[in-house]
Amino acid sequence: MSRIDHRSPEDPAGVAGANPTRRAFLGRGLGVLGGSVLASCLGASGARLMAAAPSLAPTTPGPHFAARARHVIYLHMVGGPSQLDLFDHKPQLQRWFDKDLPDSVRAGQRLTTMTSGQTRFPIAPSKFTFARRGECGIWMNELLPHLGRVADRICWMRSLHTEAINHEPAMSQMQTGSQVTGRPCLGAWISFGLGSLNPNLPAFVVMVAIPSNREQEQAISGRVWSSGYLPGIHAGVSFRTQGDPILFLNNPPGVDGAARRITLDGIGRMNRLAAERFGDPETLTRIGQYEMAYRMQSSVPELTALDREPAHTYRLYGEDARKPGTFANSALMARRLVERGVRFVQVYHNNWDHHGNVAGRMPSQCRDVDQACAGLLLDLEQRGLLDDTLVIWGGEFGRTVYSQGGVTKDNYGRDHHPRCFTMWMAGGGVRAGHIHGETDEFSYNIVKDPVHIRDFHATILHQLGFDHRRLTHPYQGLDARLTGVEEANVVHALLA
Repeated sequence: MSRIDHRSPEDPAGVAGANPTRRAFLGRGLGVLGGSVLASCLGASGARLMAAAPSLAPTTPGPHFAARARHVIYLHMVGGPSQLDLFDHKPQLQRWFDKDLPDSVRAGQRLTTMTSGQTRFPIAPSKFTFARRGECGIWMNELLPHLGRVADRICWMRSLHTEAINHEPAMSQMQTGSQVTGRPCLGAWISFGLGSLNPNLPAFVVMVAIPSNREQEQAISGRVWSSGYLPGIHAGVSFRTQGDPILFLNNPPGVDGAARRITLDGIGRMNRLAAERFGDPETLTRIGQYEMAYRMQSSVPELTALDREPAHTYRLYGEDARKPGTFANSALMARRLVERGVRFVQVYHNNWDHHGNVAGRMPSQCRDVDQACAGLLLDLEQRGLLDDTLVIWGGEFGRTVYSQGGVTKDNYGRDHHPRCFTMWMAGGGVRAGHIHGETDEFSYNIVKDPVHIRDFHATILHQLGFDHRRLTHPYQGLDARLTGVEEANVVHALLA
């Protein structure tokens, strides 16, 4: 039974006004539960169902305080981008080429099985040229010229860290707050907390872009956009990047819209009876999904008509934005989604798992995302959307300073490294042109202003108007939350 805790410090018992305690809330029973599940998914067509079942009247969860952001576009670089080859410039490492990483730096920290058997850990300085960008002076490699031109619009974070050292648990922790799969992801929490701004589109959409280099792609599990123990309506809706964005969205031959409406009304009545009899919240989810699919039959074709975009749009994002499935195309679609009220858009871009051939693969990875990321920020800004859209870029961990396998000055590989990595945010009330955190001379350990994943999540929720300690859901005897039971703090230094 879902809730957002609206208790204030002055009224910890939640007895004042209409803000209920957990006990009072649970006492309301199935009616309020059903309403909270259907709040963001039933529009005018679904109103007939609601009128016939007043016990399922919707409630509207919302933020705890004024929000700086209303939308999120999260660009996840799957595999773990190398901070050393992108943003965390360490020129002094040139004199360490092919020398072993000092034991005092690693200090017995955990290694993956891919390098734990190596007899030595040879240091691999970045082969790429770096330069300072913007007034903020962030060091960036030569492969990101477009992003460099918008450096002062970005909040740079060079001190992220996590415990997870392998992809699946690391992606799970980055997206759901836990290495244990099956928990609600960030997008699901935001859908649950804020609902939808457009009854004809989902609150949470996921796209998986196709990289131009497909040398070493990681599996991307749908579990990382799951609603977990939250109602199923809050799971991410996966849009395909090629072909029809949603399978089976169109009516089959011989079935028109009127016939579809009659069918759905009949199914809705049966599902409503089942919900009232058995009290299964997933039945209510099913009602909402059917209604959403019906409305998306008209909203999605207009949404995906990228050929209507003017020529100057493609000058921002690059010509790759015309090609379905590319990262640039997905970034443009992300703008169109938030423009139409979608709360949370997740874009995954694969092949950042650089265990080898960094020199051969990093250029293509950067070409895929450089202009598209810069174009997205400029496009949002020009449309007045950047102020209330939080854009996030990063992977699930970083890469090691030592090479996996052999090393030459022109090529090397890097293993997983959870102890420090770089991410960035823009828009949504974050501090533009700020560089946060420092690492040691080997980009191996954090020496200033560490940001744990829990702190990162707390900060994102804060920008959307939530106290992360109060956005909860009862699960296995706990008031479970995205940030878990360990200490987490909003990083106010990242905020404007």
